[in-house]
Amino acid sequence: MREGNLEAPTRHPLDWKNPEFYDERSALKEMERVFDICHGCRRCVSLCQSFPTLFDLVDATDDGEVHGVKKEAYWKVVDQCYLCDLCYMTKCPYTPPHAWNLDFPHLMLRAKAIKHKKGEVKASEKLLASTDTHGSFAGIPIVVQAVNAINKTKFARKLMDSQLGVHPDAWMPTLAPQRFRWGRPMNNTTFPAVNGQRTPGKVAIFSTCYVNYNEPGIGEDLIKLLDHNEIPYVIVDKESCCGMPKLELGDLDSVGKSKEANIPVLARYAKEGYAIVSAVPSCTLMFKQEIPLMFPDCADTQAVKKAMFDPFEYFIARHKDGLLKTDFKAALGKVSYHIPCHGRVQNIGKKTEEMFKLIGQTVEVKLNTVERCSGHAGTYGVKTAYHPAAMKIGKPVFKAMAKDEPDFISSDCALAGHHIAQGMQQAGTPAKALQHPLSLVRMAYGL
Repeated sequence: MREGNLEAPTRHPLDWKNPEFYDERSALKEMERVFDICHGCRRCVSLCQSFPTLFDLVDATDDGEVHGVKKEAYWKVVDQCYLCDLCYMTKCPYTPPHAWNLDFPHLMLRAKAIKHKKGEVKASEKLLASTDTHGSFAGIPIVVQAVNAINKTKFARKLMDSQLGVHPDAWMPTLAPQRFRWGRPMNNTTFPAVNGQRTPGKVAIFSTCYVNYNEPGIGEDLIKLLDHNEIPYVIVDKESCCGMPKLELGDLDSVGKSKEANIPVLARYAKEGYAIVSAVPSCTLMFKQEIPLMFPDCADTQAVKKAMFDPFEYFIARHKDGLLKTDFKAALGKVSYHIPCHGRVQNIGKKTEEMFKLIGQTVEVKLNTVERCSGHAGTYGVKTAYHPAAMKIGKPVFKAMAKDEPDFISSDCALAGHHIAQGMQQAGTPAKALQHPLSLVRMAYGL
């Protein structure tokens, strides 16, 4: 028996511009190889629905082996993968530099790209992934009120189910009456920049579609924390969607267009010594991992990768530099905190948890950390075909988050947070106060 790889996983660049990348026969052959190894291991069965789907297909064959599974059934496995990356980063013993060279998520991404290239992705799925399109209504009060009200009606949800494939019971974000980027000063010059040993002394905020269009309060809380800690900031003067929703569809050409829109702008901030901070883990991951792997030879992309920070990665680094204020005033009580998948796979450690523990040295914080996939995964959790699976995947999280009847539930991923709140309510647990970690830290500071 071969031993698994004990070294840190090493990601290969994504060879998406090579014509062979889109060769279906070649991709199916590689899927058979990888599926056979996964079948013999089965360590990832508790993660997403891809692995139970694969193992059920194998177990239903005459001899219980992968070669008995019909190739057209492989796409059932592909469709269940939402690119959380947990199998690669936390479970698989055969990732490179192991000789078997397994990268299950990027193989699924290749299959999704082939499917998209063949025109087999529905128009409704493309629309759901077009965050800048449906976010364009945000910030127009009359329109926002009408859209938000209509989207709550049974008729509208039934229509979205039939026309867009959105499950009628799935939580959906509302549009904000005021966008985060509208009316905000582009530059804060209140405080002089202080350069730390590890961290840049100034921040460029990449708003993200979700914060800009749906929950601008998260961005406002980030600004309050920067102000309180006398860290100058700017709002990135121009941005487009990071490309993650399109990546999940396999629409790599659209991801490339997002890169061309964002990287030249962000690279300027990186070269000027800013820490670029994004409050949505999926967006941060795109600039830290996926875009750099798609464009490994682009110097600007690599510069942005080095400058990109999760908010709490940045704040904890500032604390280690002795530059973060710890004048916390308000107790948070019992907090159930969820670490989302795209936060876990950034290889930065549990920085948000570290912040909560830092607060707990001054005021009361009883922390319950839950480190497991919530099942939401961007658009996956709202789709009619997958919402029941998303709720099933999230059940252990819903139960763990309800432990000791917390005063607050929280997740770095706002979408996961709402999904968890819905799951807890459906499980019979009274819904607790949902707050983003940035909001809780602001509260702890008494701001």
